[in-house]
Amino acid sequence: ETEVIPDRKLLQHISRVDSSGSRKTDPYLEFFLGLAICNTVVVSMATAERQRASGFSRSGQTNNRLDTLSNVAKKPFSLRHIFTSWKNKPKRSRTISEDSVVEEDHFNAPLKIDGSGNTDGLQTCSLQAPSHSNDPATTPDNVTYEAESPDEAALVYAAKAYGFTLLARTPHSVTVRLPSGEDLVFEVLDTLTFDFNRKRMSVLVRHPITKECVLYTKGADYAIMELLGTSCAEHLRGKQKNIATDTQHHLDFYGKEGLRTLCFTKKVVSKKVYESWLVCRRNALAAIDNREELVMETAVQLETELNLLGATGIEDRLQESVPDTVVALREAGIRVWVLTGDKPETAVNIGYACRLLEEEDLVINMSCKNKLECTSILDCTLEEVKRYSEDPRNVDTSQDIALVIDGRTLTMALSSDLQDRFMDLAKHCRTVLCCRVTPLQKSRVVKVVREKLKVMTLAVGDGANDVNMIQAADIGVGISGQEGMQAVMASDFAISRFKHLKKLLLVHGHWCYTRLANMIIYFFYKNVAYVNLLFWYQFFCGFSSATMIDYWLMIFFNLFFTSVPPIMFGIMDQDISAEMLLGVPELYRIGQGAGEYTFTTFWVSILDAFYQSLVGFFIPYLAYQDSDIDIFTFGTPINTISLFTILLHLSIEIKAWTVVHWVTMLGSVALYFIVTLAYSAMCVTCNPPSNPYWILHSQMADPMFYLLCIITTVVALLPRYMFHVLRNSIAPSPLMQARRLDRLDASTRDEWMKEWRSIRGLGQVRRSRLSPPPSPTLDTPADIFPQSPTASDIMADDLTLNVITENYQRPVHM
Repeated sequence: ETEVIPDRKLLQHISRVDSSGSRKTDPYLEFFLGLAICNTVVVSMATAERQRASGFSRSGQTNNRLDTLSNVAKKPFSLRHIFTSWKNKPKRSRTISEDSVVEEDHFNAPLKIDGSGNTDGLQTCSLQAPSHSNDPATTPDNVTYEAESPDEAALVYAAKAYGFTLLARTPHSVTVRLPSGEDLVFEVLDTLTFDFNRKRMSVLVRHPITKECVLYTKGADYAIMELLGTSCAEHLRGKQKNIATDTQHHLDFYGKEGLRTLCFTKKVVSKKVYESWLVCRRNALAAIDNREELVMETAVQLETELNLLGATGIEDRLQESVPDTVVALREAGIRVWVLTGDKPETAVNIGYACRLLEEEDLVINMSCKNKLECTSILDCTLEEVKRYSEDPRNVDTSQDIALVIDGRTLTMALSSDLQDRFMDLAKHCRTVLCCRVTPLQKSRVVKVVREKLKVMTLAVGDGANDVNMIQAADIGVGISGQEGMQAVMASDFAISRFKHLKKLLLVHGHWCYTRLANMIIYFFYKNVAYVNLLFWYQFFCGFSSATMIDYWLMIFFNLFFTSVPPIMFGIMDQDISAEMLLGVPELYRIGQGAGEYTFTTFWVSILDAFYQSLVGFFIPYLAYQDSDIDIFTFGTPINTISLFTILLHLSIEIKAWTVVHWVTMLGSVALYFIVTLAYSAMCVTCNPPSNPYWILHSQMADPMFYLLCIITTVVALLPRYMFHVLRNSIAPSPLMQARRLDRLDASTRDEWMKEWRSIRGLGQVRRSRLSPPPSPTLDTPADIFPQSPTASDIMADDLTLNVITENYQRPVHM
């Protein structure tokens, strides 16, 4: 969505100031200029076919608000205010808005622009404000934007809604059209790109009218607030401080509403400072050693003594079915950690919105200033969490423990001496939210979790800042979208929406595990069953390594006759339908516990293979005892029996028969007889001194051959068949129960599914919101937010820390 409905009062104010013959630059105008300039958005024309498919669709409805945007010009002027009627705003809010405006001395010169676009006192040069163009291709309605992220595009579209249209961007200039229709061409002196250490970006431009060097900066609120200037006049210093305080209150409110916040600032750089800085900048760019560090130092050197223009709050709207997906993953026994660059308030709000956090959960908020404080809080919190978890009163409670930790505290918690304690605490938490983390911290967390907790990790991301995390995890999943394709290119699996993760894990993950586990066990079984036929024969040939089966037929047995059906079994078998797996996420736990590939199942299959080889050898041996048949006449029935036994054994294991299974099974049997008959008919001495000539032809004319094949195969498979029957009848597993429900019609299956989950629950305590949870007994020196309202103070290592609880859905930090 690219349509923004501007606030009528604010739009009138901007239009009145902009059209004034003698006016001073208004702070609101500077804010929207910052929105239009301080970004890396590329301008394109809507008439270009490629640009129309760039991902930003125009809505035909003028009442649609900008997707994911709520911004504030000077602290109070947010799009949340903009989209609300000005008449409904409290008087106090409007007063604060006016107090938030800062008049800057360096921009107090009158600005006069005539109808032709000429500016009084402005020399003729490339920076002169050009006259309004009537070219339809450059009209604001025909301009579209391509941005690295939807957030940047949203801010530029918001500036456009108030008349500040970004018309063109080149490496050396930025053209902005004012509400009056005049164009200003700003010379771009330098662009300080965003990085995760500074958490901000800046654009240094030369103003076309005043010729001053102006630095526009935007970034995370906590990174910007630390850089605000204090060297201004005394009367402005107090006003700036008040504006910063009021803005911080609004930023906190936006964070609790789940909005992603940014601050915008401006700084006028003197000519002397710019020239001195430019020399350092060029030296840093030309450096060979430590180039990145030097470049970042020059950026930090310039980004000081900033003047606050305003703040924005962008709604990071959840995709559809995200809460259902998160709940399903939790029911499947998957621990979900959120590693985000958002502030804690925003992350917690999103956690509640996507049902990662529940109202009754105990939320531990850890935010430390130094390592000593972090150590004390970790020790005390870990002790209390263990005591809470071991309390019998909390065994059946529906309250889970969630941990919220910021990036600075996380850095200290991941240090070598605190890693074990932090991981021990994380093990007791159902959910962990790491906020304000950098890409390197994301990958570090994944590596530490893999190393310390000895678990399988899966990382999901959609942007370039998630690449390190995706590559560090055992399995990486990239979500394709407006954030780019970097995450997809670095991942093992790619999905288009987050909701597809549910099917990827619960359905395809379960199928993949059961297929591979059963196929591996089957391959071991198949080879043991076949090779042991030769082992039993060695007792009758003095262990001379002689065989009763022709060498070529032995080679073809694994290579052709019994190779394709197991592969199809490992690719296409479905033990349970997708609907059942999605409806009962707890079935995924079977794979987590290696329920299919266990010590017992493996050795039972091996013993079964020994038994089948024993039956497959000695029944034909007893049948042909005291006869005058030759060695290959004795071995051919054994080879045929082994083929039928191995394939029928696989038939018992297949849960979902398809046409492919039937074709491969029958094709393997047909291929065996065709190849063996042809080989026996044509090869007289292909492998001297053996002579398999006409052996199978003679056998197929003997009724004894058919009788042996039937009786021996039945006797060999009878224990396996009876084992399955008894196990599924006496002690059916959850998988077997799910298969039985699968055979019912849809309505009956849904009813039985609900009843089965509520009664059995796969050993998990089923939670009910009908009965209130017991009162929390956890005391910890971190901020805690359970359901019932309590408050207390705890002393720990000379640290006075508050335990804060709210009966409000979203915790309020104090």
